[in-house]
Amino acid sequence: MLDFPPPGSILWILQQDFRPAGAIEGVMTHNKAASFGARLEQLLAQIYPEPDTGILATKVIEAFWPEGTHRRTRQRKPGNNMWSQRDAVLITYGDTITDGVNKPLELLHDFLVTHLDGVVNGVHILPFFPFTSDDGFAVTDYRKVNPVLGGWGDVARIGREFHLMSDLVLNHVSSQSPWFNEFRQGHPPYDEFFVTADPDEDFSQVVRPRTTPLLQPVETSDGVRNVWCTFSHDQVDLNFANPEVLLEILRIIRLHIDMGVRIIRLDAVAFIWKRVGTSCIHLPETHAIVKLLRLLADFATESVVLLTETNVPKAENLSYFGHRDEAHSVYNFPLPPLVLHAMLSGSASYLLKWQRAMPPAPLGCAYLNFTASHDGIGMRPAEGLLPEGEIARMIDTVKAGGGLASMRALPGGGEAVYELNTSYFDAMTQTFAGEDDLKTERFLCSQTIVMSLEGIPAFYIHAMLATPNDLDAVERRGMNRAINRHRWDYPSLREKLADRTSDQARVLSALSERLKLRARQPAFHPNATQFTLSLDDRVFGIWRQSLDRTQSIFALHNVSDQEVELPATALNLIEDEAWADLLTGEPVRPGEGAITLAPYQCRWIANFV
Repeated sequence: MLDFPPPGSILWILQQDFRPAGAIEGVMTHNKAASFGARLEQLLAQIYPEPDTGILATKVIEAFWPEGTHRRTRQRKPGNNMWSQRDAVLITYGDTITDGVNKPLELLHDFLVTHLDGVVNGVHILPFFPFTSDDGFAVTDYRKVNPVLGGWGDVARIGREFHLMSDLVLNHVSSQSPWFNEFRQGHPPYDEFFVTADPDEDFSQVVRPRTTPLLQPVETSDGVRNVWCTFSHDQVDLNFANPEVLLEILRIIRLHIDMGVRIIRLDAVAFIWKRVGTSCIHLPETHAIVKLLRLLADFATESVVLLTETNVPKAENLSYFGHRDEAHSVYNFPLPPLVLHAMLSGSASYLLKWQRAMPPAPLGCAYLNFTASHDGIGMRPAEGLLPEGEIARMIDTVKAGGGLASMRALPGGGEAVYELNTSYFDAMTQTFAGEDDLKTERFLCSQTIVMSLEGIPAFYIHAMLATPNDLDAVERRGMNRAINRHRWDYPSLREKLADRTSDQARVLSALSERLKLRARQPAFHPNATQFTLSLDDRVFGIWRQSLDRTQSIFALHNVSDQEVELPATALNLIEDEAWADLLTGEPVRPGEGAITLAPYQCRWIANFV
């Protein structure tokens, strides 16, 4: 990492002291205090119309700003200076790298500083808390670090050198957590911490990503109670209709911020509010809670970024930007299936059609672009974007390459494919036409698309390392998602990375080189202008222009196994400027000859500033 981060980067923002130590709330003017208080009470009234909102607002402030902490005098204004082209995020489990001797979080830190210094500057550590199932997403204690991984000191160490993202698993906790044990014993306040329902009620409209029964009967001190389990019977849904649950979550967020976390990922946030007779997804109270978290973040002295995880169709996903008053960032969930389809079909037609209809992120907001994650390749975001026949071809092709598919329950009965389970590298094993020897080139093209688009790029560690499908883990653990959650033995990984001919070394080197190059281009600022080009269906092309209009980049990606020639006149290259392909150094002369792209070649044709 740089000793002196450039102004405007996330790290620079995070290191600023927005309020002098020891400042007190009395320095706020009455009007500013009233503005914050009025907005807070308004949101609380939308969520909890029954309690005294004034008293509850005081409790919220005490939970998020306990004694010894203070809030900003003014709300942070939306703008484009919270991130820059230098920002890129690595997604990883805390124990993706092990050696049987050292703490995994220590090994992760070593891997980051040894191999990714200057390549990424943000790290999303997937749930690092004690847990019972779902690889960390059935949390038993949000206040502790899983001792198998390390401790808070190890987490904070990474947070001092990289922008640290943690998972706030909002919707549920483990059925073996202390909170749920207290619930079963009828001890307040936990006796009202979980959602219960009458199994005779109508749940046919409830949207879920799983096929297991929604309700689970459990023995309690008050007899059998049916608890709501959106995901699994080991993941029991929290009752946000009880304001005490929200207050406890706010205390946990404050702890994580104090420990160095600056990006809060709101996991499964779309499901947190339940109302029988509705879909129980994206309800108004859910959006009001996100707005409340944004309000608190905007008044925090620390620069806290909220990222919502909503693996749903486009309009539903974009709704979490609100009116610039909800999430700072949302996952660009249609990207994984659409990029995959383009690479397998050899045509970017559906990807281009979607991109042309995508709005720029609102001021003060940014997309998080990715293709691979710890979960599978979600297929719900492809609904309405890809025809059923094309989706079926994708599923068949991924399965032929060793991948798997997971199902979800449909309202009213039936099932549909929820996600494809595969490493993104092995998803490129073959195309609709069959296998070839261009797998690595195809994969690098898919990841370069992520780097080129408006937004902040994020890369799953197994994409950076070209990790193959781990079918042994699927059989051993009985879970499809284990296919893409391989644990690397660190000595073995180092050997792979030292061998320049290995997939791991080739892919990590190529992606690192491109990310370092990208970080120097102002036209790749997450909010820089973007325009989708109409060139050839085999080429996904976009034009980016820096915020100050000094640099333009024509980013071209050949998604086919064919050589493609484009006339130079197809690009609006200004005559009096020097243009060159940043990836090859090859000069490009406006209006002269043709621009050739080899199979799966990417070109960043830019003027220089």
